[in-house]
Formats: sequence, structure tokens, C-alpha cells
Amino acid sequence: MNKPFVPSWCGSADHRWRPNRRDFLFTGVIGTLGLTMGNLFKLQAAAAASGQPAKAAAQSVIQIYLPGGMAAQETFDPKLLAPIEFRGPLSSVKTKLTGVQFSELMTRTAKLADKITVVRSMTHGEADHDRGTHNMFTGYRPSPAIQYPSFGSIVSHELGSKNELPPYVCIPNQPNNFAGTGYLGSAFGPFSLGNDPATSGFKVRDLTLPAGVDEKRFATRREMRAAVDAHFSAIEKSDALDGMDSFYQRAYSMISSDKARAAFAIQDEPEKLREDYGQNQAGQRMLLARRLVEAGVRFVSLTYGGWDHHDNIRTAMNSQLPKFDQAFAALIRDLDQRGMLDSTLVMVTTEFGRTPKINATAGRDHYPKVFSIALAGGGIKKGYVHGASDPTGSEPESDPLRVEDLAATVYYQLGIQHEKPLMAPGNRPVLIVKDGEVQKGLLA
Repeated sequence: MNKPFVPSWCGSADHRWRPNRRDFLFTGVIGTLGLTMGNLFKLQAAAAASGQPAKAAAQSVIQIYLPGGMAAQETFDPKLLAPIEFRGPLSSVKTKLTGVQFSELMTRTAKLADKITVVRSMTHGEADHDRGTHNMFTGYRPSPAIQYPSFGSIVSHELGSKNELPPYVCIPNQPNNFAGTGYLGSAFGPFSLGNDPATSGFKVRDLTLPAGVDEKRFATRREMRAAVDAHFSAIEKSDALDGMDSFYQRAYSMISSDKARAAFAIQDEPEKLREDYGQNQAGQRMLLARRLVEAGVRFVSLTYGGWDHHDNIRTAMNSQLPKFDQAFAALIRDLDQRGMLDSTLVMVTTEFGRTPKINATAGRDHYPKVFSIALAGGGIKKGYVHGASDPTGSEPESDPLRVEDLAATVYYQLGIQHEKPLMAPGNRPVLIVKDGEVQKGLLA
């Protein structure tokens, strides 16, 4: 028997079927179909059916994560008047905001600075990559006692899916353990593409029928599965099994839905627009993110590059930053022209910043005390700089923004009550965000 591939988001043992039912179905139906997405659609089994509040400013989120720790000094917060050992090797460029400058490699973003918010006072206390990443994906400091869910999984849990699309998608794959479901369980994990949209002949894993299964055979096996489900449900009388039946129906619906498949069809975009974004990982990942939120995906998380620049930061930035600049500017412009910017919250984040001084190998080391992020759309102010770092980039000088406050603000814009308790293992209530305050100064 060829057993189907079961990706990591399909769930642990507590989300799987009883052996007699599972073995029968996998052997007689699912094994030959190759279907792997059933457990993905257990998205609302534990969630209250409250839906999205009408007052939510943002309908969706695009999280652009720059792993490794992006240097603010070489991007959004150049230190123009600092000594060279603090200022670094790059010069700066004027933006559309009076007195505000970005890195010389961010000319396109500089031209639309009036459409975004830059936070120059982001701060936390974790200089380790994993711990910093945990902070920025969950809104919590790491704890040995509990695994916290990511922003995307919380959104999946609270808002659910629409338009036969998964509520939470990672491009191209789940980037780290902290982008997962934590104590919520695998039902609310991300759907990962399995392939990079920048590759030639890009196709999404699990959205095409396996070799040897045509549309007619697919429909036949769907009917067979319905008959099997009815038989076992009658015998076992299990509400959980009835729930699994509906989740698999959603999986079937996604595979057979022209609308769902079209959302991932980046090749349908005009060639000029693809060129505008950039025919590279940064450009095509951000373009696909726009397609997905336009189709109804609630939360899209994508990564680009590696920003752990301990050595030769000038060369590293020259290699990566212009591609990010082109893609990010194209995304903001595209969303704005389509009338989607006001309802789509875009967030550019990273796990921490870099040391104020250039080190002995012409790079910068880990530094969480102050760094920069960018926000746009979704009810966030336009043309605004929140907070400031001091003249050498050593600490926040005004309006420090904590991770908890960022998380609370993001959830608030989505209409999610950030102080709502969810149930962790052991029937322990855990707040979606603890001690976070919505930063009204960031809001339009």
C-alpha cells in the first residue's frame, strides 16, 4: 500500500482517526487518491462561531519576515550624524516625509513613505535568534512551560476560513517552529505551498490531483468516501468522526474549486506586473501574498533572505536589500491601486536589530534593545514615523514599542479581542496577548 504523505500540519495522534477506520479509508480511498489536506480544515472545531467583528479595520494580514535580524541603520533608520563606526558604510536617501531618510538602497520605498508607518523604537530583551523569533511570531517571550501559537494560528482560530481557502498560508513553507499552532494544536496550522513561487513551473503541492486520478475518478472516490463515512459513523456514533467528515469535505472542495486553485495561479498575473515586483524570491512571494489575500486568505506569512550580517554588511545589503525594496514598494503600490491597502495590514518584521557599532569584520552583531519594523494599511497611519532611537542607535529615545503592544495592536485591527483567554492543555486559560496595550498612536 502506498500511504499518503502526511505533512507536519496534519496533526498529532490526538487528531487522527481510530485505527480501524483510518486503515480502511487510507487503503480503500485516500491512499489511492493521495489526498493530504484533511486535517488542515479542522480550523474551526475549537473556535467560537463569532466570525469577524464588523468594526475590524483589517480583513487580512501580510507578514513579511526578514530572518536573521535586519539592521535598522542600513534600512529604515540611518544614523546620518553619527561617527562612521556607528553610521556604517551606506549613505541615505530622502523620502517623501520631510526630514525622514532611508538607506540609499531603498529608493523605491522612500518614494511611498507617505503610505506607510515606520517604527524606529521596537524593543525586546532577547538576543538569541530562536528566542527573538518566538517573540516576533507569537507576541510572547518563550516559556519552557508552554508553546504559544503564532499570529497566523490565532487568526485561523478566531476568524476561520472563507472562500474555500485556508485562513493561514506560509510562503513557501512554515519558516520555523514558532510560526505554528502552539497549544492550539495542529488544526490551526499554516498551509504551506511546498514550492517557491519564484521557481519555473511553480505548482502548489496538494492542489493538483495525483497521477492516474482524473476528474471522473476523483468524483467517484469522493462518493465512495461518503458511503464509507456513513457506514462507520452509524457504527461508532462519534461526534468527532462526524467532524472529520466535514473537514475532508472541505479538503475535497478546495481541490475541486476553481476559485481556490486560481488564487495560487501566480502565472496568471500580467508579465509586466511580475517584472514590477521582481522575478526573484522577494518579488514573487509578495505578489503571491497579494493574490491570496485578494482571494480571501486571512493571514499570509512569507520570509525573504537572511539578514544575520555579522560580516561585510555593505556587500550583504547590496545583495538583498534592493530586491526587497522593489518588491515591497510594488506590493504597497499594487494594494493601494486595487483599493485593498486600507483592508490589508502589511507588517515587515525581524527578530531583533544589530549592534550600534560596526564590528571588526565590517558587520553588526545581535542587538534587541532597539530596532525598526514597518507597517502599512489595515487602518495604520500613513506617512508616520513612530518613536525614535537615540543618535547612535543604542536605545529607544522615545515611544518604545514592545512586542506585546505590537501584537495587541495587530489583533485589535483584525477585530480580535487580544485579552480573550484561550484554553491551553490542562484546561489552563491563556490570554491571546498578556500585558499588551493597543497603540492608538499607530492608528489612522
